[in-house]
Amino acid sequence: MSAGEVGIVVLGLKNVSDVQVGDTITLARNPVKEPVGGFERAKPFVFAGLYPIETDKFEDLRDALDKLKLNDSSISYEPETSVALGFGFRVGFLGLLHMEVIKERLEREFDLDLIATAPTVTYEVVQTDGQILRIQNPSQLPPVNKIEHIKEPYVKATIITPSEFLGNIITLLNNRRAVQTKMDYITPERVLLEYDIPMNEIVMDFYDKLKSSTKGYASFDYEPSDYRVGDLVKLDIKVAGETVDALSIIVPESKAQSKGRDFVKAMKEIVPRQLFEVAIQASIGNKVIARETVKSMGKNVTAKCYGGDITRKRKLLEKQKEGKKRMKAIGKVNLPQEAFLSVLKID
Repeated sequence: MSAGEVGIVVLGLKNVSDVQVGDTITLARNPVKEPVGGFERAKPFVFAGLYPIETDKFEDLRDALDKLKLNDSSISYEPETSVALGFGFRVGFLGLLHMEVIKERLEREFDLDLIATAPTVTYEVVQTDGQILRIQNPSQLPPVNKIEHIKEPYVKATIITPSEFLGNIITLLNNRRAVQTKMDYITPERVLLEYDIPMNEIVMDFYDKLKSSTKGYASFDYEPSDYRVGDLVKLDIKVAGETVDALSIIVPESKAQSKGRDFVKAMKEIVPRQLFEVAIQASIGNKVIARETVKSMGKNVTAKCYGGDITRKRKLLEKQKEGKKRMKAIGKVNLPQEAFLSVLKID
């Protein structure tokens, strides 16, 4: 075939996703010695759970992702389950904007109602009996007394940036627990940095913050390195006394207090007001480290009492108080979609 011609290749594949855009196609009888250079699979930078609001739409979501991958090969996905949200997929995206675009396309083009959860990575948990567990969801963590230590994945990151933004990038990397391994000046104006970074620190908003702190000029690439022991804890979020497993995240113990405080503050702005007070708590195990309260909506039960005995008004107010206590005991809170993405807004 020459330039300008269009050809059709029949491969007899059972799954179209087995072929990536950029792959080299060759004859089985007369294969090429090596594929055309320059082809690399797209690396996802952000991982998040996508769950259908209606649980019977799981197969529809799978079909939609299969079709979407045909014209956007950069997304990757695998099945995932949640106690609160049921069956869904853990999907890898190129960035937060890409994640929002894909979610929007799934909802508009395939008529799906989806919930997106906080991004996560895969951890290795070494138990006291020597058994090693690989978990992708914080809710899969065993009890604290059975955990010897938790290993988190590290990546070898390579960043090329104009030298004027070097200070901004080093500050950002230090805040993300990164360890510098190399720094070279390619030219007087361009710097090459190599760092070992915990993958948990780059899956949320690292790429976006790197671009914004360098006016878009920095380039970023990474490759998986190894697993290293980290001082990590599971941060649980309780809404009205119930733990929401889809909101749980694994964080460094040194950052748990500040993360928990920021998380419940962000949640307070999102959780809708009820007829009873709603407590939003961040906890590590049984220890509550932060709390915010969503005030109840007020209803003026004494509006129809014009004058008359004060005891009548008191009786109505007491009745309302008892009713709110009862509602608090049996009431449930429906969390909006924004609640599951509030973790992305934590700095």
